[in-house]
Amino acid sequence: MRWLLHDFYGRMSTDRVSGAVVIVIDVLRATTTIVTALAHGATRVLPVRSVEEARRAAAGCGGLLGGERGGERIEGFDFGNSPLEYTPDRVGGRPIVITTTNGTAAIAACKAAGELVLGAVVNRSAVASAALELAVGRGCDIHLVCAGTDGAVTEEDLLAAGAILAAAAGLPACDPEGFDPAAVSAVAAWRGLEAAAEVPEAAVADAFATSRGGQNLIELGMEADLPAAAQIDRLPIVPRLDPATGWLVVDHPAAG
Repeated sequence: MRWLLHDFYGRMSTDRVSGAVVIVIDVLRATTTIVTALAHGATRVLPVRSVEEARRAAAGCGGLLGGERGGERIEGFDFGNSPLEYTPDRVGGRPIVITTTNGTAAIAACKAAGELVLGAVVNRSAVASAALELAVGRGCDIHLVCAGTDGAVTEEDLLAAGAILAAAAGLPACDPEGFDPAAVSAVAAWRGLEAAAEVPEAAVADAFATSRGGQNLIELGMEADLPAAAQIDRLPIVPRLDPATGWLVVDHPAAG
């Protein structure tokens, strides 16, 4: 079994992930936000590409609307794309339809996957364990697909990928010899950050702040999202795409 890291989904042939297990990563902020919403009681989340599709879907299911364009909440939507907005009192017991600039586009690009799950720093150990379990069952490779920002590679997604891969490397069924060169590099970056930091979560937030996505958020006055996205293993749930419905649901709680 191989673990293959794609630094930006736009560089990836969709044929490569057909039938495989895929972990989509958009740590600032779509995957962090969706994990948060489901951990805080949302019943399911539907990721869609366009604003118009989101409005139609929410009207059809009675769901809440979340998402952004240019980092900011879309007019008329209940939420933007900040994980801090998706509190239990606001999302508990409700379905959510979400559209974002990069994250939901990356999910759409990977729908040929045999299994698709969402990864972030907040659920890194849970998603590593779930992806490995799914890949062992299917006898297939695992692809970590970074969303990037506006068609460019982003350091924050590569760091989150390294966090997930480092967690995977510690699992008995995982052979790190199966990591491709990009995955090996991402693990090294994550471990280097951990080793040098007295408070790893603060170091992750600082690293996010210097990244492309982090700088965008700071310019928008949304720097509070950076430490929220840097909480290591804070939300041990794994959103999985139900291919029959297109909804993201939770059915792989963290082991241990």
